[in-house]
Amino acid sequence: MKGLLLRDLRLATRAGGGFGLALAFFLIVCTLVPFGVGPEGGVLAKIAPGILWVGALLSCLLSLDRIFALDYEDGSLDLLATSPLPLEGAVAIKAFAHWLTTGLPLVLAAPVFGIMLHLPAGAFGGLMLSLLLGTPALSMLGAFGAAVTVGLRRGGLLLSLLVLPLYIPTLIFGAEAVRRSAAGSDFSTPLVFLAAITLLTVALVPFVAAGALRVNLR
Repeated sequence: MKGLLLRDLRLATRAGGGFGLALAFFLIVCTLVPFGVGPEGGVLAKIAPGILWVGALLSCLLSLDRIFALDYEDGSLDLLATSPLPLEGAVAIKAFAHWLTTGLPLVLAAPVFGIMLHLPAGAFGGLMLSLLLGTPALSMLGAFGAAVTVGLRRGGLLLSLLVLPLYIPTLIFGAEAVRRSAAGSDFSTPLVFLAAITLLTVALVPFVAAGALRVNLR
């Protein structure tokens, strides 16, 4: 399992591996929004929670097709399916590698992007906590979508259509947590729901995704 994780991390950090793509897209979103809605700090502060979470969600979506595509193309996925390591474990490790190279950098960079959107200072804690609890669910659900569409031509579009509706609960509770923290209200309830969603996806998605991979590899 450790070897598989290190391999995926190396592939992601190589040229063209997708590392940094999510951060670059997140930066573009946060840069373009003020041009579209105007530079007024009050307006930007009001919409910042939703914009930050939508930007993070779409940034995670960019590299989902890489989770299994390279392994499928070079035959490594067939070896994983027949290896002593359960395929469910391989799915979980690859989703974790995706989070380390995509979700975690977004969590760490989010305060900088929040400053760009005039997010109130009191909301930075809620922003980072909500992303820390919610982005693992995005990676895990993305692994399910990647498993369903692996091997399909132009599967990226189908992957987006499949995964985006599954992201909606995480988006709702994540943005609500940031919105409440910006208003100085208690934001523990949305965080609890985010944690529950993440735990549920971690518990169930590896088995569903592994089943989809087995079907696609037949």
